[in-house]
Amino acid sequence: MKHTLLLATAGLILAACANPVPDTMPTLQEPAHSAFDYDSVFVHDGRPEADFEQYELRNSREILEFTEVMPGMTVLDMEAGGGIYTELFSLVVGEEGKVYLQNPPEFETFLGDAVEKRMDGRLINVTHIQTSFDDFEPIGDEEVDLVTWFLGPHELWFTPEGSKPGALGDPETAFSEIARVLKPGGHFVVIDHRAPDGAPPTTGGDTHRLAQDALMQLMKGVGLTLVEESDLLANPDDDGTRNVFDPSIRRQTDRYILKFEKS
Repeated sequence: MKHTLLLATAGLILAACANPVPDTMPTLQEPAHSAFDYDSVFVHDGRPEADFEQYELRNSREILEFTEVMPGMTVLDMEAGGGIYTELFSLVVGEEGKVYLQNPPEFETFLGDAVEKRMDGRLINVTHIQTSFDDFEPIGDEEVDLVTWFLGPHELWFTPEGSKPGALGDPETAFSEIARVLKPGGHFVVIDHRAPDGAPPTTGGDTHRLAQDALMQLMKGVGLTLVEESDLLANPDDDGTRNVFDPSIRRQTDRYILKFEKS
């Protein structure tokens, strides 16, 4: 089953222990997803038309299905930007669920009041937290069913203007923190722009990409196991070397989509 775009750049970013990850990944079988009418959250209901345009660009219907988000869940939407996916999660989890909308405080300058405008008394099951990527202190241990980080892990090597290097979080600590807040059996779904295999993680601060093998290396030892992947956002014509904001490739980058499970 084939299964988008939080921007990330200076001044414009909005946009396992028990089962260790082997160096060479086997072919993964995609499990059947639980039944839920994801189409129901894409009904025009007064949301800005720009949201619905973004849903199509981002393949949001298929992405939601891949995450397997369900009513009643608790979700952590990392680097949520203005919260376009947060709202979708909010609609799915419903009154019995909860969503954390997370952004680093360093993002406030360019996000402006985007989060406040989206919530504005509407998303009553959403809590806005401003934390680094390596410290979700407001969230308790094993509280979350689903963590998502869409087009974001490369940010760990990006330094926003006026910030010190590493201000957004320590890479190794960040993935341990994701594992901390996840319940056993919970999922971490990650999307990022693909850099060539072997590219150093520091590429994240240059071209705003992260090689999949670099991500997999960071995932080792945190207790999360790769269980599913999708080529929904793959683009074999992207060689992975251009900056993601280069007009020739913008919004058309080759992106991997991976799902990890906490044992």
